[in-house]
Amino acid sequence: MTDLEIAQSVNSRPIIDIGSQLGLRPEELTSYGQDKAKVSLKALDRLRDAPKGRYILVTAINPTPLGEGKTTTSIGLAMGLSRLGHRTALTLRQPSLGPVFGVKGGGTGGGHAQVVPMEDINLHLTGDAHAVAASHNLLSAFLDNHLFHGNALSIDPKHVTWPRTLSMNDRALREIVLGEGTGGRRGQFVITEASEVMAVLALSKDPLELRARLGRILVGFTRSGNPVTAEQLNCVGAMAVLLKDALLPNLVQTLEGTPAFIHTGPFGNLAHGNCSIISDAMALRCADFVVTEAGFGSDLGAEKFFNIKCRTSGLTPAVAVVVATLRALKLHGGGGVAKAGVALPWSLTGPNQEALSKGIANLEQHIANVRAHGVPVVVAVNAFQDDPQDELDWVREQSLKMGAVDAAVSTHWADGGKGAEQLAAAVAKASEKPVHFQHLYELSWPIRKKIQTIAMQMYGAAGVQIEPEAEHQIDMAEALGFGGLPVCMAKTPLSLSHDPLLKGRPTGFTVPIRELRILAGAGFVTAVCSGIQLMPGLPKKPAGERIGLEPTSGKIVGLS
Repeated sequence: MTDLEIAQSVNSRPIIDIGSQLGLRPEELTSYGQDKAKVSLKALDRLRDAPKGRYILVTAINPTPLGEGKTTTSIGLAMGLSRLGHRTALTLRQPSLGPVFGVKGGGTGGGHAQVVPMEDINLHLTGDAHAVAASHNLLSAFLDNHLFHGNALSIDPKHVTWPRTLSMNDRALREIVLGEGTGGRRGQFVITEASEVMAVLALSKDPLELRARLGRILVGFTRSGNPVTAEQLNCVGAMAVLLKDALLPNLVQTLEGTPAFIHTGPFGNLAHGNCSIISDAMALRCADFVVTEAGFGSDLGAEKFFNIKCRTSGLTPAVAVVVATLRALKLHGGGGVAKAGVALPWSLTGPNQEALSKGIANLEQHIANVRAHGVPVVVAVNAFQDDPQDELDWVREQSLKMGAVDAAVSTHWADGGKGAEQLAAAVAKASEKPVHFQHLYELSWPIRKKIQTIAMQMYGAAGVQIEPEAEHQIDMAEALGFGGLPVCMAKTPLSLSHDPLLKGRPTGFTVPIRELRILAGAGFVTAVCSGIQLMPGLPKKPAGERIGLEPTSGKIVGLS
């Protein structure tokens, strides 16, 4: 059976029952059909003094283009903890329509480790992503309208930094001409998951903070070099109105009925890569364990979780799970080439101890990255069908030698929560250990030092090379008072380095920084590595070619 067929074969429990399992009252849920609901912030106010559960972060090694099952592991772990008798909740980001119709496919898990309704979550869910795009583009429209009607703020059209956004991969929109025929100026689109409005939504704790952050968004500069904010364009109230319902977490469930909050969707390679602070705060007051996922590997989503999200939320994890697969480790050991949309070669899926022994260094760096933040590590060896047992056992043994407090082989994709029970037991035990959480850098450090620290400690780089335009942007950011913000790195997820072709645990490389963006509303600066695009493109054979409606039943087919 396909992932979609498995998801469609399960009879979900009424969402009111799932809420009740967490102690949520019926009046605190606004149902969207029988199997999904928005959760009122009144529930968070009511539960504010409730004891918090244990916070479990799931991250991973650098993946193949096909992914290594970080989402399935998060789901499987949550179901496994539930099977062991722990009251558990899961917090995930909403999948992006770009990957759904592009290369990667959906983001609701797979096999017997999925969240449902799979179709709704992968597509529109409750419309949050569309609300983000509408709010973002409203600001874009107000900005250009201001320029058209006299430009009272004396905004320099050549120094407008605010883009437009779209919830779809479309490389043709990376560079555009606005107002062609009336003078025009250059502009661009970013994918919605890289929108600052998405980051603002994910990092806001309540409606008042949401509005304040929206107001601080920097849209450009005046002709005299002064910053211009969204507040000055008088549209922040309207932007907040468009996001009113999007601020509320979405409640769904796993295939086995474990409650799951799906909320916000910032990408891990372009943005800060974590679900909303509100969903985590609510889940932690409703459950003994909360499993949350950070986008891509420890070099990206987990680093930003520790140094951006945890700084903002004040929450700290009890343990982090690093997901690894044999095929990715063999890829990092030179065992073969992996291409998006193409089946992996036997050299990666079959026995290959030589490549595995070389590639294990990638896992070692990711374990070290988490431990650098003072958080205990459990390695989850995500097993695929026909993985050699001796190789799985070997990775588990090496993980312990490299500093993990425990490691477990997990078969959640094939066996659901039952297949993750050993992993769940290891995580529960590890969460009892003391945590000496620390950030990687001090906010008071200069921006260049923060970038260099991330590159050298998290990636293993020899240093960074900042291009002239980025040097100017860093100087401007610090002169304007933004030097004390954390740094969000935008780089490839396919390598510890900036270069997707550098596999394993490379050394001696220099990370090139092309651009620095000030995201004053989100509360961080984004350092963009050379080669990174904030608007992805579709592949030659997009996944959308396989998606459609079954003629007789009207069911969705082809989603993956």
